[in-house]
Amino acid sequence: MAAASSLAQAGSSQITRLKSERDRFVALAFCWGDLLLELDAGGTIVFAGGVTQPFLGRSPEDLVGSRLEDNLAAQDHALLRQILKIAEQRGRTDHLAIRLLGKLGVTPPFSVAGYRLDEFDGHFFLALRLTGGSGETAAVARDQGTGLFEGGEFANIVAARASRLRADGADVRMTLVTMDDLQNLRARLDEASDQALMSTVGACFRALSVDGDTAGRIADGRYGLLHRGNVSILDLERELTGVIREADPEGAGFAVETATVEIGDGVVSEEDMARSLLYVVNRFRESKGGAFTIKSLSSNLSSLMNEATHSVESFKRMVASRSFTLAFQPIIDVNSGAIHHYEALARFPGAAAADSPYQQIVFAEETGLITDFDLAIVQKAIDWLDKFPRNTNRFPIAVNVSGHSVGSERYVSTLYAKLRENAWVRDKLLFEITESSRMADLDTANTFIQGLRQVGHHVCLDDFGAGAASFQYLSALDVDVVKLDGSAIRNALRGKKGRAFLTALAVLCRTLGVETIAEMVDKEDTLTFVRDCGVNYVQGFLFGQPSASIKDFDPLPKAELFRGRR
Repeated sequence: MAAASSLAQAGSSQITRLKSERDRFVALAFCWGDLLLELDAGGTIVFAGGVTQPFLGRSPEDLVGSRLEDNLAAQDHALLRQILKIAEQRGRTDHLAIRLLGKLGVTPPFSVAGYRLDEFDGHFFLALRLTGGSGETAAVARDQGTGLFEGGEFANIVAARASRLRADGADVRMTLVTMDDLQNLRARLDEASDQALMSTVGACFRALSVDGDTAGRIADGRYGLLHRGNVSILDLERELTGVIREADPEGAGFAVETATVEIGDGVVSEEDMARSLLYVVNRFRESKGGAFTIKSLSSNLSSLMNEATHSVESFKRMVASRSFTLAFQPIIDVNSGAIHHYEALARFPGAAAADSPYQQIVFAEETGLITDFDLAIVQKAIDWLDKFPRNTNRFPIAVNVSGHSVGSERYVSTLYAKLRENAWVRDKLLFEITESSRMADLDTANTFIQGLRQVGHHVCLDDFGAGAASFQYLSALDVDVVKLDGSAIRNALRGKKGRAFLTALAVLCRTLGVETIAEMVDKEDTLTFVRDCGVNYVQGFLFGQPSASIKDFDPLPKAELFRGRR
């Protein structure tokens, strides 16, 4: 009897010790996690612990027996399936984020770390920690179908995360992915099937990305993700192929192609990294066959990234030192031949005098360097004007302002301060807004324009007539002049209705009190044509190429074309 009692006491002691050990491990887990969950192989919660009531409005006991998926935000259902699949294949998963259904709606993201243990019948053990949401992604644009970041935002997020990870010595990489047949497949699916497909595609990328939320949709069928070096991109290719095959079992096959670059070589700031990544992402988005394909990327993505980084650094040095120069081209009255003003055009070091700066300007716009460049152009123009007596208005010049810069608070405030310091240029300096399609907020753009006009600067809207939105800009923006795009002039010359269209456009502008400039006037018959249509001014190679010396236009070449018209 005594022996039996002693054995019972020993068993009870063993159970107590095991419970104590279990509680100790649970307590240790709570050092990292706010919620602890155990799921069976089917995803049903068999154990829950932690502060579930404040987050979910339910006790741990109430959660037991429900499926985790049913307690998850609908947008993250596909992601959860990918998380569990990764844990099943690799034994563990971490650095991912999911959102739960709380008592007040969808919760902020919870970071998830977890194991799957065969010795516990394949159960999943998950620890969830509230991250409070990421300030860097809270208001970032996302693709509706996949939940992934849009292209430009993706580059910025990648740079921020990569910079943080590099500081910790992590091996971090970016992979670009093409699925060129995806759009054709989506067109064959019904709406529900398409939504399910894109949600799962997005989950595949997020599940392997850093923090479970560093992936982007760059264009139709083109994606990217930031991931750690130990992530198998071959697994991603297989997973995506499987998802597509499941959605389209009768399909003839589906190609998933990838290219990967390691991020972190050399010392570069987060800001410059973002600019370089944005350049690469834009090249990837815009490429349609040709030399810049995913196959070529797989061998030259690193060199392209290095090239972009070098170009960013070089452009910044050029802007800081103002080592670019200005070339001038006159804007000429179609009747009198008098020069109204000169457009000041940038010319870059090492380029031939006749070379267009177009590619460098596009690069600056794509990488976010255009704002600093636009400010440098203004300062360069002020310095040039300061070579002449300030009480004369002999050589008024116009400088370009990108639509990118118009939306930049830093550009606007810095420009206004610069103009206040140099009030003497108000009747000598004009502004010509280029890339007006980049102006997302026309009310803000018009406020900027009126601010310039109120202190004496004329404003011109460039590229008018090149797109359907031109008339929207004309109705929303009060400007002094519009410059008719060269393509609009060429189209008017070719089409039977061209003269009527251009004449009507000139009449409309005149009615609104807006003057017109026809650009790319390179032939005498073009001058005659636009003059007959009622255009006010012309600009083009007919009167010479842009020159660093304004004296090249005094006297005006081809001045005989205006004799007898004054």
